[in-house]
Amino acid sequence: MKKIHIFTAFAVLLIGGNQVVKSNSIGAKNISSNPKEIPTAVLTQMAERSFNFDNDEIGKIPSGWTGYFTGKGKSGRWEIINDYDNRVLAQTSKENFGYHFDVIVNDQLSYTDLELTLKFKGVEGDEDQGGGPVWRFQDATNYYVARANPLENNYRVYKVIDGNRIMLKSIDIEVNTGQWYDIKIIMKGNNIECYLDGRLLLSTLDSSFPRAGKIGVWTKADAVTYFDNLKIAPFNSTVEE
Repeated sequence: MKKIHIFTAFAVLLIGGNQVVKSNSIGAKNISSNPKEIPTAVLTQMAERSFNFDNDEIGKIPSGWTGYFTGKGKSGRWEIINDYDNRVLAQTSKENFGYHFDVIVNDQLSYTDLELTLKFKGVEGDEDQGGGPVWRFQDATNYYVARANPLENNYRVYKVIDGNRIMLKSIDIEVNTGQWYDIKIIMKGNNIECYLDGRLLLSTLDSSFPRAGKIGVWTKADAVTYFDNLKIAPFNSTVEE
């Protein structure tokens, strides 16, 4: 019996036609200074991709990324900043409260089964300091998100459906303000595994978003949150012959 490893096939979609992203009743919005058009189809990668933001311009949204928000309030502020001479992606607005979630996603990457890793640091926020990755992002009101929160000392995974956030799993664990943490998400089929600093802490099943979706990061309310070293890799599949 011999095993052959076949890399999961992903297509490059370059379909003509653009669609302007507009606000809707629960706040999905493109937050570029000039609302730009984004492709109706995205480029799906066959290989691992990584983002350390070292070459992105300070004070700007990284090239190829678009900010949105879910819920109430107004657009947050995503920008590249210096964190002790290291460039990171940050949500820096403290003007939103309550049911408000800021999201930024890469416009051209789409994955179904994936391993996603990043570094997260909660910095400021009176109401919230949470943050984490989003994946299988369909639009600003439909996606998966996992987040750690220094104010609540917990780690949770949610699904957001039509703008409604639904918790799938939660665990109480110490999370400190101003400290970097490694978050890893593995999703294959409907199985979700969420790691924090190398420890598997959350595991659940969900089939709400079976299709490929974009990847990015997320914060809540007035949370000032930093992200770095985002890496995404699709799975290899194994067959026998």
